[in-house]
Amino acid sequence: MIETITPRALELGVELVPVALGDLDLPFLDEEQHPSSGVYRHEHTRRWSAIVDAADGFIVVTPEYNYGMPATLKNALDYLSREWAWKPVGFVSYGNTSAGTRSVQHAKQVVTTLRLVPLGATVAIRIGDATQNGTLRPDTALARAAVGVLDELVRVANALRPMRERSAAGAPSGPLPGSYVRRLTPDDAPEVTVLQRCCWVEEAIANDASAVPALHESPEQVRDWLATWHTTGLWLDGRLLGMVRARRTETDWHVGRLGVVPDLRGRGIGRWLLRGAEAAAEPKCRRIVLFTGTGSRYNIGLYESEGYRRASLPGTDGTTRLVKELVP
Repeated sequence: MIETITPRALELGVELVPVALGDLDLPFLDEEQHPSSGVYRHEHTRRWSAIVDAADGFIVVTPEYNYGMPATLKNALDYLSREWAWKPVGFVSYGNTSAGTRSVQHAKQVVTTLRLVPLGATVAIRIGDATQNGTLRPDTALARAAVGVLDELVRVANALRPMRERSAAGAPSGPLPGSYVRRLTPDDAPEVTVLQRCCWVEEAIANDASAVPALHESPEQVRDWLATWHTTGLWLDGRLLGMVRARRTETDWHVGRLGVVPDLRGRGIGRWLLRGAEAAAEPKCRRIVLFTGTGSRYNIGLYESEGYRRASLPGTDGTTRLVKELVP
């Protein structure tokens, strides 16, 4: 199975992590607290929790016993709760008459209770037809079905990503109902690139300048600076609504790239993001510094209403520097 889908996984940029339940050495559920509490007394539970929590989706290879899944699989599922939520699960089953499909039907009743999302694509292997001397015969149809499971798993995992992030422990809520904030990473470069090109058109018009960096950066360039700036993104249903970045330079806390999607401007989101960036200033910083276009009257008005003052005459590059002293 692993060998069959590995080439496709490389194409999709997916990391496959094989896990054998027998290697986990999980006894039958022996925790005192309910799994929904997240309070784990035993090291084997914490180890299993870390493995599941790190995954974005699962492909379960399971036999069938007496019209159902094996007790070891049911036990492994029962150990955890939050770690399973909003992740897709595909099945590869094997057996005799039914090719293990009744095991999958049994498992689907359980996994949906854990908020796992079962895939429609499956692989069902009839042992008598598919094996020879204890190994699987090469089978083009089975190989194609296995790749289909992986493809669907990746699509659904990407679609469910906002649900996983929103339900993650400690995900701060945003200013809009259902929104949340998290630090952006280089993997968010495509969404950030789109947001910048939506947000900085008005900046270019207001300043009669087409050479605004945010309008011309490629996803690769965005990826580079996301690796060095502390950038916060506001999300809702998988959509990046706004962002702001910050970092320390000596005793200055530099704030920039404050942007909100055009259809949500005027609702206080930019001000909310700005205050969050200010609150994250490192202890050694003595002031906050930011730049905006000299012709960006709306931006300048926002910053001045938040306590910033113009630090100098407009620069030759068409920008104005504003500073805000931090209270020691």
